[in-house]
Amino acid sequence: MGRAAGDRLTPEVTREVCQRTVSTTMVTGSIAALGSQYVIGLKAVNCNTGDELAEAQEQAAGKEAVLKALDAAAVNLRRKLGESRSSVEKYATPLEEATTPSLEALKACSLGRKAGYTKGITTELPFYKKAIDLDPGFAMAYTYMAEAYYNLDEPGRASEYACKAYELREKVSERERLSIEGHYYVTVTGELEKAAQTFELWHQTYPREPRPLITLGFVSAVLGNWEKALEDWRAAMRLDPNNSGNYYLLSLAYMSLNRLDEAETVYKQAEERKLEGELLFEGHYWLEFLKGDAAQMAQLVSAALGKTRSEDLMLAMQADTGGWYGKLKNARELTGRAMDSALRNDAKETAAGYQVAAALREVEAGNQQQARAEGKAAVRLAPNRDVRAIAALALARAGDTAAAEKLAAELDKAFPLDTLVQRYWLPSVRAAVALERHDPNRAIELLNVAGPIELSSITPTLTIFLCPVYLRGEAYLMLHDGDRAAAEFQKFIDRRGVVMNFPWGALARLGLARAYALQNDTAKARAAFQDFLTLWKDADPDIPILKQAKAEYAKLQ
Repeated sequence: MGRAAGDRLTPEVTREVCQRTVSTTMVTGSIAALGSQYVIGLKAVNCNTGDELAEAQEQAAGKEAVLKALDAAAVNLRRKLGESRSSVEKYATPLEEATTPSLEALKACSLGRKAGYTKGITTELPFYKKAIDLDPGFAMAYTYMAEAYYNLDEPGRASEYACKAYELREKVSERERLSIEGHYYVTVTGELEKAAQTFELWHQTYPREPRPLITLGFVSAVLGNWEKALEDWRAAMRLDPNNSGNYYLLSLAYMSLNRLDEAETVYKQAEERKLEGELLFEGHYWLEFLKGDAAQMAQLVSAALGKTRSEDLMLAMQADTGGWYGKLKNARELTGRAMDSALRNDAKETAAGYQVAAALREVEAGNQQQARAEGKAAVRLAPNRDVRAIAALALARAGDTAAAEKLAAELDKAFPLDTLVQRYWLPSVRAAVALERHDPNRAIELLNVAGPIELSSITPTLTIFLCPVYLRGEAYLMLHDGDRAAAEFQKFIDRRGVVMNFPWGALARLGLARAYALQNDTAKARAAFQDFLTLWKDADPDIPILKQAKAEYAKLQ
């Protein structure tokens, strides 16, 4: 419409929006002081003709009664517009019961949502905390807080707030109940299919609400269905083009499908709208990595320095890139800086996530002692679900099968219904243990469970991808099955937009070279070795896996 995003929705502007969205009716609201009282009015108007369809008016004895009066006016208007009595009763939980009796708490929550849309997730938190302080029974404020912490990779905190919202769900509206229950399944129990069913019902009941589409797309991405995620996020973007998170998610889907030009267009659109946020930094960095623009990547990291939560995230991203190119000393230094930055901002779980990701980076490079130390330290720092799962995998790969099995047993007991724990992490950890015990057939059997979701996006910000694929490739190498091993490692190259800068993606090229060597295809093996060694041309020279690769390559000459 050529208007600024912050323009007020006057009746004239609203009517134009109504016409542009091919809607039929708009509802305008008014509030006016009448001595010590307030008069609340609602009016339904035909968008095309401007004719008034219905009107309702209520008085409130004071500010604390405004929400109650608004409820009464809304119910009255809906009846006048012809909504059935049964429908009105079903969807008429009073605002002060369903949402909050505190007008100030409602305002704080609304401001939090608005801040998050344009400035990033971190800016939301103070508003939600204020809303909860004003009304400790404000269920949706807890859900918003849980959602924010989950997206900041603080799943332990997210779970606490999601549980509190779930406890309060009996006195909420139908719309709020669906949101609370859906996020509880994602954040607490990990039942992703059940979450998807809840969000689908929410979407069907309230088709103009973007939030269920956002989370439906998220569940699809976590389950590795990037085409469905793209479909949902495009629909969410159409409904809500001013939410910075939608641009991040949509670009992520395009990148995961190797559609980089479309991802780049998304970021240009976000810049035109002057949107900001931690995840926009992350997604833009990934795009520049896939394009091979090191200068732009460095510029993004520099721009994030000093910005709460953006700084630690971007330093950790740069650490992963160091690992991708075999620059492990640099990666360790960057991980330390990222952890320090996160801890300064009271983000202990995030810091532990960075440390446990470093353990995975070290173990595949052959630094088993370093990997064991990092993995165990991360668990001590913040033993949430994701940290324990990744640590268990790192420890299994590092030869400490007892510690890995102990963590796996804890996860199995604590998260019996969790989709990712049961179908991704536990099969991966147990397969890694089987490989350590030289039982590749058992490893392959265990990994069958993970097959349908192996392209999963595991966490909101940690780049941990295709672990079951890598382990299956290693198992086939152990079985001297070069054909099947090559097929697994090739997935890392074919799905580069899913792998991003996860360092195992570079090492998969070495796995591919070894697979070709098993096939006695010397030409392909040499080319694959050269591909890996070119990536690692500036790597630290003392890395065990690099020494092995060079020795194996020399034998092919």
